[in-house]
Amino acid sequence: MSPRTDAAGPAGPAPVAAGPCPPWLDRLAAAVADPRHNRAFEGMIEPGADARHSAVLALFGEGPQGPDVLLTQRAATLRAHAGQVAFPGGRIDPGDAGPAAAALREAHEEAGVDPAGVLVRAECAELFLHVTNFRVTPVIGWWHTPSALVPGDPAEVERVVRVPLAELADPANRFVVSLRDRRSGPGFEASGLFVWGFTAGVLSWMLNLAGLEQPWDTTRVLPVPEQQMHRPARQELRRDLSEQQGLDVQDVSGPDEVDVS
Repeated sequence: MSPRTDAAGPAGPAPVAAGPCPPWLDRLAAAVADPRHNRAFEGMIEPGADARHSAVLALFGEGPQGPDVLLTQRAATLRAHAGQVAFPGGRIDPGDAGPAAAALREAHEEAGVDPAGVLVRAECAELFLHVTNFRVTPVIGWWHTPSALVPGDPAEVERVVRVPLAELADPANRFVVSLRDRRSGPGFEASGLFVWGFTAGVLSWMLNLAGLEQPWDTTRVLPVPEQQMHRPARQELRRDLSEQQGLDVQDVSGPDEVDVS
């Protein structure tokens, strides 16, 4: 498959090795192993015993503009989660050795990531998506030898973007998301992406644990873009009211990025 061009331009020259893990990533990997740091997610409703297991890859690297993280934007034509921003990830298949293997496989399929170029630093505790009946394991990776970005099936993936952490941490790019006039967790605008829901909640949590978060205005509220409001109003509201139960602005809420179709 040939690399496609996204809004940021063509794939460009081949990336170079990023070197050893930086101290902030070591801090993050150590912090997620401490159960005390999972309290932000205590309000999440645990799904049933038949919940499906999935994994997402929070892939950090050293890009042209400093440390960054890999995000994907779903195709605008999808039936669910159209246009929304996500970590690469999906269901854990029977042939996967575990969450890390599943996350790496999905990152390869969705963004062209070569698993050989990734050092897995940590597997986080499972997070719950009650309405869609998923248990999600975020996997933290260091992209020591980046590969060119190659978006997967254009019917599913519109863009893959390396978003600088400096942009995400910039207080000017942070806000609280409003979903149908309800506060719905933290949000980011960076690299032409509107990031909210599960992905934004996990990013906010990780920036804090890595020591990269800066004070930001939690009274600034922005609505979810209309093009990301695909489902009928009643279905959307019922889903989000359920998943937000017990969560506040610093917590995870809103839609998930695991395909449930």
